[in-house]
Amino acid sequence: MILETTIVGPFEVNCYIIASENNSPAIIIDPGEGEDKIKQVLSKYKLKPAFIINTHGHIDHIGCDDKFGVPVYIHHQDLRLLRDPRLNLSSLLASSFSVKSEIRTLEDKENVELGQIQLEVMHVPGHTPGGIALLMKKPQNNILFTGDTLFYQGIGRTDFPGADEQLLIKSIKEKMFNLSDDTIIYPGHGPSSTIGEEKRKNPFLT
Repeated sequence: MILETTIVGPFEVNCYIIASENNSPAIIIDPGEGEDKIKQVLSKYKLKPAFIINTHGHIDHIGCDDKFGVPVYIHHQDLRLLRDPRLNLSSLLASSFSVKSEIRTLEDKENVELGQIQLEVMHVPGHTPGGIALLMKKPQNNILFTGDTLFYQGIGRTDFPGADEQLLIKSIKEKMFNLSDDTIIYPGHGPSSTIGEEKRKNPFLT
């Protein structure tokens, strides 16, 4: 399996590129900016993008959704963020971005598959109404892409429209913390961690 992280844009978003092997189709998670950086990773492994998954609909995670000519997946409750510059916060940055690509919606517990890769959608509202995490089921079962819900020693912001701090903490404790302690988390910003580490040391959750 190929799992490559490239940090993109001024908000330093972790964009993840996943594929079964070299010369195969790839999933791109949260291509916020840095089209050239993402394409360099694709070229390095001779990958062809198959689709994009947005963990949520804020501009720093969706800014390159239209750059690869592939469908974009997002939870149905964040669909309107992709289309409304006020809700995706791009209007605050004077860019007024909305996604023009084909959009396909996701539901909680839905499986997304590509080659040997299988990801299970985990609906974790709080940062946005349709925020999701992606639990890898194949070829490994100990990786969780947490978006802007759970970070190393932190949690997602809840001062944006549609956010809810109590709901965010509930999502983490009732869904993410039910996973095994050795589950590796790959967040939307910052370094990776594990579920066990965050249970023990995350100051927002202990």
